[in-house]
Amino acid sequence: MSHPSKWLALAAAAIALTTSAVQARDLATIQKSGTLLLATEGAFAPFNFFQGTKLSGYEIDVAEAVAKKLGLQIEWKALAFDALISAVRQDRFDAAIASHGYTEERAKSVDFTSPHYCSGGQIVSPLNGPKTVAELQGKTVVVQLATSYSDAVAKLPGLKEVKTLPKDTDALSALLGNRAEAWVTDKFVAKNAVEKNASRLQRGEMVFTEKISFILKKGNPELKAALSKAVDELRADGTLTTIAKKWADEDISVCR
Repeated sequence: MSHPSKWLALAAAAIALTTSAVQARDLATIQKSGTLLLATEGAFAPFNFFQGTKLSGYEIDVAEAVAKKLGLQIEWKALAFDALISAVRQDRFDAAIASHGYTEERAKSVDFTSPHYCSGGQIVSPLNGPKTVAELQGKTVVVQLATSYSDAVAKLPGLKEVKTLPKDTDALSALLGNRAEAWVTDKFVAKNAVEKNASRLQRGEMVFTEKISFILKKGNPELKAALSKAVDELRADGTLTTIAKKWADEDISVCR
């Protein structure tokens, strides 16, 4: 959340997708190549974000642990969040890990693996601002485009306006710039943002909860099963808990 957009843009360009499309690959082809082509957004701290030109965060570490279990290296790709599902369906990489929450609507377009963390949308507002869903009535709320947060907020009654912006960092900037009265985002992103802006922001009520998973193109059952098995094993042996506590100071890997 603390990285300026110009540095994000430069970092994204450094590992941007090439113009040539990559054909969807099954597990055997991926294993033969030794490399998993994996996409993320790179603008969603503490889950996936750039530190300089290096991708970092909970999901980056989880993906690296999954790849290690599968005996693979990762070739990372960076892409705007709202383009990731379409790009997965267009075979531009093998899978994506970018905090996609499971929804029935998304599941019509892509497959989901076992979840690697559980979260949900939480209200963030200025001190003395709205903290409950009821208090959002008559208010301007900012969210990231094409997210489960924007879907959930669009269904709330009585809002003055819903502003959708390309990146979650843009939404935070809008809130800090007094261009919105509340922001709905992932609860751990909210925690991170409020910790960094404790004199200005507060966390409020949860709007909904969700399970977060890798996404991949439909019709690739062996890859889906392999990714899910690796995630489940990493949860069982405590690796996900260790990674979670590194980035979120609590265990977010178990859905309760």
